[in-house]
Amino acid sequence: MDIHIKTLEELAGAAPDILQYAGSNKIFLFYGDMGAGKTTLIKSLCAALGVTDEVTSPTFSIVNEYAGTDSPVYHFDFYRLKEQGEALDMGYEEYFFSDNYCFIEWPEKIAGLIPDQYTGIRIVVSEEGVRQITVENI
Repeated sequence: MDIHIKTLEELAGAAPDILQYAGSNKIFLFYGDMGAGKTTLIKSLCAALGVTDEVTSPTFSIVNEYAGTDSPVYHFDFYRLKEQGEALDMGYEEYFFSDNYCFIEWPEKIAGLIPDQYTGIRIVVSEEGVRQITVENI
């Protein structure tokens, strides 16, 4: 699934389509350069899941938990991890295998810990500022 977004404000409209496309996958991996719009897209996905909490990047806390309509939603930012073992220390398994939504920024930092099934989202920003969002179920 490919989506082209001209402004970050358009991301909200894409969120329900992305969730529908993902089907039963609840692990989402977000790839993209700094400032590509990963956190902004996660805010839109959280809103579509009924989250009313303020959604912010968990850069320093590594994980934020939000109250969704039916269950918690977990938002990870592994950018500051120096090694994969730090995710092991925080008990990532309890989150990833909880059957709750997990939105993961910078998953390349924990490549060896990624579950077998997930929805990958890659955001590429063109020189004109258009974002191409590629969504793929694995």
